[in-house]
Amino acid sequence: MAMLDTFKDLSGHIHIDGALRKGSGSDGCDAIDPATEEVNGQLAFTSVSEVDEAVAIAKAAQPAWARMNGLAKSEELHEVARRFRELSPKLAEALTREMGKPYKESADEVEWTATAFDYYAEASRHEAGKVVGPVTDGDMHIVTKHPLGVVGIILPFNFPYVLFGWEAGAALGTGNTVILKPSENTTFSSLLMMECFSHLPKGVVQCIPGAIETGKALVGHDDVDGIAFTGSIGGGQAVAQTCAKTFKRALIEASGNDPFLVMPSSDMSMATQGAVFGAYLNCGQVCAAAERFYVHNDVHDEFVEGVVNLTKSLRIGNGLEKVDMGPLASQRERDRYEGMLARAIDEGAKVVHGGGRPEGFNRGHFCDATILTDCTPDMEVMNNETFGPMMPICRVGSFDEAMEHANNSKYGLGSFVFTNDLAETMRAINELEAGMTWINATALLDNDAGPFGGRKMSGTGRQLGSEGLEQFRHSKLTMIDHENKAADFWWFPYKDSEAYPG
Repeated sequence: MAMLDTFKDLSGHIHIDGALRKGSGSDGCDAIDPATEEVNGQLAFTSVSEVDEAVAIAKAAQPAWARMNGLAKSEELHEVARRFRELSPKLAEALTREMGKPYKESADEVEWTATAFDYYAEASRHEAGKVVGPVTDGDMHIVTKHPLGVVGIILPFNFPYVLFGWEAGAALGTGNTVILKPSENTTFSSLLMMECFSHLPKGVVQCIPGAIETGKALVGHDDVDGIAFTGSIGGGQAVAQTCAKTFKRALIEASGNDPFLVMPSSDMSMATQGAVFGAYLNCGQVCAAAERFYVHNDVHDEFVEGVVNLTKSLRIGNGLEKVDMGPLASQRERDRYEGMLARAIDEGAKVVHGGGRPEGFNRGHFCDATILTDCTPDMEVMNNETFGPMMPICRVGSFDEAMEHANNSKYGLGSFVFTNDLAETMRAINELEAGMTWINATALLDNDAGPFGGRKMSGTGRQLGSEGLEQFRHSKLTMIDHENKAADFWWFPYKDSEAYPG
């Protein structure tokens, strides 16, 4: 219960200039535990004037942070990682109480966040530019890397720690200061996370809770030089439009509806286990979740039987107990999800498991882990992000048909193929229109060295890997003539022999 006292202490606070303080904004809301529907505390929404203050502080702090040598900055980021691990029990409990995921998943997320900071602590100083071959004798031509300046980060509730680690790790490593606008559903966790950055110079990392107006003020601020946004397509479009007015750099990850293909050559035990994990991890609230299943006729019935048996064994309940799946993060999320499920049933989908709310829960935003069969490619549930614990299954007669349906989508984040056919594997790599493809694996998101991101309406830009660094820095070419020789071959006056001959 000590965490509830911590939430009480954090109520009404924002984090500016290295310290917590009471917010002056008049708006706010209750923070609700999605498993119990009890009030954890009250949130303050950062006012526009406080956003201005935070940006001014970040702008003032950025030059000194950028000038810090690479080794010293690396050590500071390694210390961030160490603190995440040290505070893991506290951070994990806070996250479970705020958005509902099982404690194990919360603790895993803290560790993934630590590894992201460890990765960028080293990667950010390994490649700071290059020397390119000159086009003139005796010159030296160099490419150097420079930070954007102040970076605003706007995050959803589903992975508030690790997404911040992916983005802030790269932004800080490249010399930027960062300002976080967290989700209303994970504000206390985000404020608590600020303890991991208390050793950094004031103003390098700040946290400004709020809703849409706070986010708009951050994105549209003239002194914010880059934005990293994760959320809905509509939110991403609004961010992109605002950033486009001043050509502000924008990293946007805007949802997914990832296909999951199961072919006859697959190991059915692996395919069914992967499907259940891919569909129900974090109660399905994963951008790169498996959301639409295309299963070959030859193995369809075996696959359905396997996933039903596995899903029956899932333990649903409060994430602080011994469970596999917690509640959805809010009443709004459950209402949205249940509406989509009802429409799928109206369109002809058959419920073979779940389809409602688990028995014995009078409080909390819980839903069954649900499996639907007889789904067709034109159904809404096969074309829009469900972001909940649902597995809609569509029969296909061939790999070609599955690939066609997989690519016939406005989304292009992740994709999954279970096959032991080498030709199908290579076609999946080359032909699936997605930023990521997993072959005989599901949602392995912990390789910090590989880029994460999507195509089409899933967004633009990449997180993680060297690609993640480039999101938060400029490249500058400098050409040096250290011999101070005249460029007679190019400069004025032009030679008469090079004039138009007539």
